[in-house]
Amino acid sequence: MKIHRIIEEQIIERLNGSNKIVIIYGPRQVGKTTLAEVILANLDLKTLSVNADQQKYIDVLSSRDFDRMNAFVSGYDILFIDEAQRIPEIGLNLKILKEGLPNLKIIVTGSSSFDLANKIREPLTGRTWSYTLYPIAFCELKNKLNNFELSNRLEERLVFGSYPEVVTTINREEREDLLEEITKSYLYKDVLDLANIKYPNKIKDLLKLLAFQIGSEVSISELSNALDINSETIANYINLL
Repeated sequence: MKIHRIIEEQIIERLNGSNKIVIIYGPRQVGKTTLAEVILANLDLKTLSVNADQQKYIDVLSSRDFDRMNAFVSGYDILFIDEAQRIPEIGLNLKILKEGLPNLKIIVTGSSSFDLANKIREPLTGRTWSYTLYPIAFCELKNKLNNFELSNRLEERLVFGSYPEVVTTINREEREDLLEEITKSYLYKDVLDLANIKYPNKIKDLLKLLAFQIGSEVSISELSNALDINSETIANYINLL
């Protein structure tokens, strides 16, 4: 089941109407790469797609060498960089590339929003259109399901959330496995990478306690006593989450 994302048309309009760099922020596994690929297919431009997990691309796009980057993108209308946060000084390098090739269209995504934002914001001030992709929204799901189906699946959405792969998976056991994998492989990893977490296991315990208190007022001091961590640390963990 292909689910249309509401920001798709906005991004296409921006890419068609200006030469600013388009950045798609968002957590892991919400469909940023899929969205970018759909957009690129609609634009019908000669596209250079780069996965920044590969060292050969990192070397070129972190070089600060315009001639080298120019040779790399030569002959293409649009550059798509996936996982852009992996490229050192990506913001500065994109600035150099854009100043030298103002008509080159560029779209980048990054799975670690804070990391990508910190590397891009300052050098590219005034040169970007930024968007955030979230898990599937109700209005997006409504384009695929009628009111009866939406109502009938409300409980499962409240339980399992709206990550695209989870929504499109029917089997309950597979959904549980997917959420477990997303949690272990992505979410906790990003949280632990973003700050110097002194008690990583306590993050999980804190989330469990918060989950049981949904809809109720949360007391920092009670959480502190339950987890045997000082109140300031609890407050910092909640802010980080």
